[in-house]
Amino acid sequence: MKKRLEPQAIWEEYARGRAYNARHGLYETVKQNENFYIGRQWEGVDAPDLDKPVINILKRVVAYFIATIVSDDVAVQVSFPGGADQGLGQALSGEVARVMEQAKLKTQNRDVIRNAAVDGDGAMYLRFEVEADPLNGGAIVSEVVDNTCVIFGNPQVAQAQRQPYILLALRRTVESVRAEMAQNGFAQAAENLKPDGEGESAEDGRVTVLVRLWKENGRVHAIKTTRECVVKPEVDLGLTLYPLAWLNWDKVRNSYHGQAAITGLVPNQIFINKLFAMGMEHVKKMAFPKVVFNEALLPEGWSNRAGEAIAVQGDPQVAVASPLPAVDMSNQVMMLIEKTIAYTRETMGATDAALGNVRPDNTSAIIAVQKSSAMPLELQRMGFYQFMEDVVRIILDLARVHYGVRLLPTEQGGALRLDFSSLDKLRYALAVDIGPSTYWSELMQVETLDNLFEKGVIQDAETYLENVPDAYIRNRRKILDKLRARSAMTSMGGMQNEAMPQLPYGAEDR
Repeated sequence: MKKRLEPQAIWEEYARGRAYNARHGLYETVKQNENFYIGRQWEGVDAPDLDKPVINILKRVVAYFIATIVSDDVAVQVSFPGGADQGLGQALSGEVARVMEQAKLKTQNRDVIRNAAVDGDGAMYLRFEVEADPLNGGAIVSEVVDNTCVIFGNPQVAQAQRQPYILLALRRTVESVRAEMAQNGFAQAAENLKPDGEGESAEDGRVTVLVRLWKENGRVHAIKTTRECVVKPEVDLGLTLYPLAWLNWDKVRNSYHGQAAITGLVPNQIFINKLFAMGMEHVKKMAFPKVVFNEALLPEGWSNRAGEAIAVQGDPQVAVASPLPAVDMSNQVMMLIEKTIAYTRETMGATDAALGNVRPDNTSAIIAVQKSSAMPLELQRMGFYQFMEDVVRIILDLARVHYGVRLLPTEQGGALRLDFSSLDKLRYALAVDIGPSTYWSELMQVETLDNLFEKGVIQDAETYLENVPDAYIRNRRKILDKLRARSAMTSMGGMQNEAMPQLPYGAEDR
């Protein structure tokens, strides 16, 4: 085995990557951001007598970010330069859409955006598993990976495909790792495998498994190891792309980790919670008037019981008690809290109109403000589209290696027999377009077809029906078949009329 592929050498690469992340405060930042996002914002504060309110503005804003970026469904169009092989492009687009639906990619996209906004980075790892769809020979599956579990070989470059190697750190039970090692021919070494204590608890019975990905001669190789053992030997995956898609929220120069949306706003959240807690404490102690009494005249103390007789030593006409007026809390406290919340939301790009906190008196104006307030998220939206394009290219790369020959349904209702290994020659010509599905909205397509038909641009019903989505007209295929049969009969009748010689005028009367 090559020295750089020995378990100890791979573990040293992992240790260097963790040291880099620790120097940049990744682990502490992720832990703090996760706590503040889920509302655990008083962790570590030693104040047992203080109420700890949580005015969680960060979660509301992040939820708005997620909804804004992935509110429109994502449509994929695979095409070839010059419009060549249009049928193949449509078939591949349909297969990519099927994989995305089967692997629940659209649901996982929300988790990726959420991780990027809270932790700074979002990552998705894709692979081919035979067990996922044994009837069809396997399927492509995906999973969302935490950014703390990904180590780039060159931490100053954020592009995954430009890395010399990529490490994925997995925490697995010792029993499952032993079973995999025995299956791969390392049964003797598996007996000596023990928990490594690298996790949050040293007694969790788990071990860190490292998956190392690297490229040799343009092809991706992989090996799976622990700190001292090989779990799965080196294998040539046959891929040309790393099966990992990477997304930064805000890019940081010379670092593969991005800046989270809430990292710089945690102090604002702390200030809001503290000031609100102090206001609550003031209300509890000062909101109700206090009674000041003469202890010499009331040796048994003051009683607040209704209707109870109070024994007084001396003349009862003498004032024995008087109420002490309560001190009102300054209005500036609540004003400052409201201003801090408003400024924090505005700096994050989440205005009241964007969050829906306005009365819908002028709907058009509200919609215009909402659209303009979403403009600062265009950079993140474009980054997400690039992320999805990377995912699509990885899907096609996995299909090229593992699919073999498969039948793909076409838009005409037929099937296209495709040898996916032939994509090896076409992969550089692929053009993957990503955008909100409203670009290719079915309803928009129907409205456009109606306008073209009314204006006479489309003059025959057959062309119209061919472009209408299936969901809008029931039995569209049967209607098309009947129209085509009628058209064929009409053309045949015209040909027969042309073939018959015309009789001279009046000949039929003879």
